[in-house]
Amino acid sequence: MNILDFSIVALYLGALLVMGFMLREQTNKSDYFLGGKSLGWKPLALSVMATQLSAISFISAPAFVGLREGGGMQWLSYELGVPLAMILILATILPKLYKSGIVSIYDYLEMRFGRSTRVLISVVFQFSRAFATGIMIYAVSLILQGTMGIEAWQAIVLTGVITVLYSLQGGMKAVVYGDAIQMIIIVLGTIACIGFGLYHLGGVDTFIANVDSSRLEAIKFDSFGFSGDGFGFLPMIFGGVVLYASYYGCDQTQAQRALSAKDPKNLRYMILANGVVRFPITILYCVSGLIVGTLAMSNPEFLAKIPADNPDWMMPIFILDYLPHGLIGLLVVAILSAAMSSLSSAINSLSAVSIEDYSRISNKELDQPSYLKLAKYLGLAWGAITLVLSLFAGDIAPTIIEAINKVGSLFYGPILAVFLVAVLSKRSAALHANIGLISGVLINLLVSVFAPDVFWFWWNFIGFVSAAVIIYVTSRLIPREVNEVTKVQNAETVSNSILTGKDIVMLLSMFIVMILICLAIPSIFS
Repeated sequence: MNILDFSIVALYLGALLVMGFMLREQTNKSDYFLGGKSLGWKPLALSVMATQLSAISFISAPAFVGLREGGGMQWLSYELGVPLAMILILATILPKLYKSGIVSIYDYLEMRFGRSTRVLISVVFQFSRAFATGIMIYAVSLILQGTMGIEAWQAIVLTGVITVLYSLQGGMKAVVYGDAIQMIIIVLGTIACIGFGLYHLGGVDTFIANVDSSRLEAIKFDSFGFSGDGFGFLPMIFGGVVLYASYYGCDQTQAQRALSAKDPKNLRYMILANGVVRFPITILYCVSGLIVGTLAMSNPEFLAKIPADNPDWMMPIFILDYLPHGLIGLLVVAILSAAMSSLSSAINSLSAVSIEDYSRISNKELDQPSYLKLAKYLGLAWGAITLVLSLFAGDIAPTIIEAINKVGSLFYGPILAVFLVAVLSKRSAALHANIGLISGVLINLLVSVFAPDVFWFWWNFIGFVSAAVIIYVTSRLIPREVNEVTKVQNAETVSNSILTGKDIVMLLSMFIVMILICLAIPSIFS
């Protein structure tokens, strides 16, 4: 990197700080955590995708597709469940959460079941999200260490301090608008990598002639995920629907965007956009991986620079060695952007859940100035916790990213079952939900220990079905108390779906198009 590249990075970081301070005027918790419920679907959709398609995706997806052993375009199968999951949450969870007027989605579980259910899920969210985000920041710090020539701790501090400052000052508006800008930069950066990768390869024809054909299979219909195999069509569909429905509808970092929409129509459009636009962006990541991976395999000097045990260095090395100055700065900004998107979302959401938990448990009603001051202190504390975790993650980071994904799959299914029961069932009470939640997680743990050949993506579906069945059975065997009836009436379990027939047709059509594109990829690139 030269002075031009560093100037671009400095200007970008400065602009983020200015934006945060320009948006710092908030008068109540809705302003701070929900952007005053004034946000349109376009920035919200970009914000959600920026968090989902994070720095790890920007770096690891191309490495998986282009270089990692056993990788390839099967990365796309992760996306197959998205449109179906959007149908589920638009018809059930999100409309109800939006109309409840809450800040923390776990407030609804307390309204519906009681404090015990709320605390169970809230605590899991807070610590798992802080831990996962800390590991992600550490992984990105290694990449910035290689591209910017700074120490890992300096990269962590650079990323963390700037993100904490602008997200604390600007609240949800700063998070959403910052994410929207970051998503655009990431996409443009990926397109640039595709263009320069083809240029250095010698054009499209040379790429097609040299691409590894074994990496072109995107869907495996003959893999069922029960014999030590993975990425099969069925586990990616059934597990994927549960994973994405739980993540978009039952995880505060994502659902808080939905609660920030100016009206149900914008909420609907935001979810539809994610159901349709995510896949094309993921294809860009994958195609860039195929191209740069093909370049690496045909260039021994390039390949020698990539550590044999860490193919994630493929994209950073490509950026430094094959892109012109100025564009290198923009791509480093793209990596920073992706990391900041995940961190800013985590800080805002963790702060929202923590202060709402505090208010409920202490039974203390804060005035709005005190509420906002405490919210910013909590955001600062969570930012510090996340960055400390990043600083001490070195010994476990190489294996922990996969472990985090697996740990998430232990919980996603049971949590989705609890939220769906809360929204749709009038019979179930706190005891039933808690037994179902704990049992679903325990069953997943037993499967992971005693049936290790079961692909971990199945855990999402197994946990969901187990928890739902147990909640149903216990609700009929154990009667609820009188005060539980009042909670059900107060929460009003009617879902008030905002899903339309056109939405269903659009999302199902997208699902079919995704399958057809995946099937056509081997012939497109051969």
